Amino acid sequence: MREVTFAIPGDVDTPTGGYRYDRRVIDELRALSWDVKPLRLPGDFPAPSEDSLLKTERLFAATPAETPLMVDGLAYSALPAALLDRVPRKYVALVHHPLGLETGLSRESAEYLRNCEEAALARTVRVIVTSRHTAALLFKDFGVPKEKITVAEPGTDPAPRAHGSEGPPRLLSVGAVNPRKGYDTLVAALAKIADLAWESRIVGSLDRNSETAASLQSAIEHAGLEARIRLLGALDDNRLAEEYDRATLFVLPSYFEGFGMAFTEAMARGLPVVAGNAGAAPFTVPTKAGVLIPPGDADLLAATLRRLLTNPAARERRAEAAWQHAQRLPRWRDTAKSIAAALTEAAA
Repeated sequence: MREVTFAIPGDVDTPTGGYRYDRRVIDELRALSWDVKPLRLPGDFPAPSEDSLLKTERLFAATPAETPLMVDGLAYSALPAALLDRVPRKYVALVHHPLGLETGLSRESAEYLRNCEEAALARTVRVIVTSRHTAALLFKDFGVPKEKITVAEPGTDPAPRAHGSEGPPRLLSVGAVNPRKGYDTLVAALAKIADLAWESRIVGSLDRNSETAASLQSAIEHAGLEARIRLLGALDDNRLAEEYDRATLFVLPSYFEGFGMAFTEAMARGLPVVAGNAGAAPFTVPTKAGVLIPPGDADLLAATLRRLLTNPAARERRAEAAWQHAQRLPRWRDTAKSIAAALTEAAA
């Protein structure tokens, strides 16, 4: 049986897209006869304390040197090069998106993370990314050789088409509440179309960035939209599926996405998508299935939502295109096979 140690910061059951990706990869690799040994790292990455770095170094040193050590990018890209040099291993980085591109960072923090990530990636034997866009970004801006990179897009499970809401059209957004997701833009846009019938549901952790969550709640109250915009927090898979089923339109005006699993999950239900046109979103959402807008443009987002909410025929055309596109998306077994190939090369 082939072996890999998979190091993940914090709790792998954390309800975010990156952790869901990790969980599915573990399950699918095991189904492909890989012996996956999860290794829990401290949970304060990507801003680890000195104690966390010392603990991480000890954990890495206890792993077998001949076995690939795959590390989630939330931790790997924040590791000092000196630590990696002290513990030489067959490092495989799983990069969801570059840490220095997180929205809201100071210039100094972004530059530090970029330099740290570039040095760390230079010490890998393979780099796995979740989109072609991230692959191109790591090659162009981080100097990672193309032959070292494997693209393993998230799989998409088949799902029934959404039935929609029995009341007003329902807008659904899925993603942890943090500056990168653009929820401030969404609330500002919804305030501009308050004359229309709609309701909005935001599903995602409220404690990953408590300051942003508090600011978002304040913006909702300031706009007088408490009765129409609901922050549901993180939901389990069954309750999330219920939210997708009752949705009319999926909206997530992110400033950056390394892939955007929520977009493909929405299209798998036949939901038209409105997204920010940054990062990998243009590669993930076809133009016939969605509308892409510049991040932060509340006026254009409001105009787009008004057009879709008042034109059911146009909305249905995009819904059908989304449904058809989703039938051709890779499944999680395809994702795992791509990663398994990279791990086999790393082991050699």
